[in-house]
Amino acid sequence: MLAAAVAMPALAQQAPVKIGMVTTLSGPGGYLGQDIRDAFKLAIDMNGGKLGGAPVELVVEDDALKPGQGKQIAEKMLKTDGIRIMTGIVFSNVAGATVPDIVDAGALYVSPNAAPSNFAGKECNENYFVVSWQNDSLHESAGQHATNLGYKKAFILAPNYQAGKDALAGFKRLFKGEIVGEVYTRLDQTDFAPEMAQIRSANPDVVFQFHPGGLGIAFLRQYQQAGLLGKTPMVLAEPSLDATTLKAVGDAALGLSVTAHWNTDFDNAANKAFVEAFTKAYNRVPTYYASQGYDTALAIASALKATGGKADVPALRKALAKADFQSVRGAFKFGPNQHPVQDWYALKVKKGADGTPVLKTSGKVLSNHSDAYAKDCKL
Repeated sequence: MLAAAVAMPALAQQAPVKIGMVTTLSGPGGYLGQDIRDAFKLAIDMNGGKLGGAPVELVVEDDALKPGQGKQIAEKMLKTDGIRIMTGIVFSNVAGATVPDIVDAGALYVSPNAAPSNFAGKECNENYFVVSWQNDSLHESAGQHATNLGYKKAFILAPNYQAGKDALAGFKRLFKGEIVGEVYTRLDQTDFAPEMAQIRSANPDVVFQFHPGGLGIAFLRQYQQAGLLGKTPMVLAEPSLDATTLKAVGDAALGLSVTAHWNTDFDNAANKAFVEAFTKAYNRVPTYYASQGYDTALAIASALKATGGKADVPALRKALAKADFQSVRGAFKFGPNQHPVQDWYALKVKKGADGTPVLKTSGKVLSNHSDAYAKDCKL
């Protein structure tokens, strides 16, 4: 009895495990980081301030989509705050400047979004896990979908940074037709008039573009204003048309084809609970980014449960690799490079019951799909 009485206060006084979140909370892409943060916090709140039974403290900082700022924040979290578990980065240029410092310092980084190709192959690291997808793979699904739909000539566009390059490489990898135009835009671009002229001149069967956040809203609006929406169909991967983008562009998105690894209408218990709780807590529809932030929290929770709440990186790493959690997307496991192996689906923008556009899942595009770089990773 005495032993039990002594043990109980010790458990109650367990210091919270600090989790560092470096993410983009401001600017046109700010809502992406906000959704990741809010969904991650939701997972903590739904479990009484704990993950995997361990009390946690989430330390959040805004990188403002500046690689240097992200790097400085991570350094402070590592050296001053002593944080050993980190997450949150949205954009690949920030990840490129920040993740190597984190993993080289012996800390664990679990990505809820950015997953550049160079970290998936020869430069993979035992302390680096990705819960979302590898950058190329989500756009590979769009390339496969465009092929399935019978398109022969594609015009493709993306911002000129690592994720944009991965996007176009991914699309081309599985698209069996001809690329009649390939353009890199600026990551801060808001006027796409020159690109609209180039698309019109090339006269493709289909347009594929990757422009996340506010960039995607601007691109879609200008595509409609240029008279291209009713003339040239568009196939997109999920970052270019999420729930927030859809709300902003409205009926302009009707009929667009999208590929995704998750949607609000997925019929599994974990997803139903998540969508209901997120909508109730924040009074908005969760985006793909929110689903990834939530799954990342669940993945970290499974590791903390296995270690008894200890931020022991080798033990956490071993537990994380098992992916012992119920993902909101359904089937999920890590491949040999600690990136997801998962299914990809075709979505279509249709009018919902209330007349507003919604994304409806219509079928599967790829099953148990890994990425093109896993074979080069030697862990």
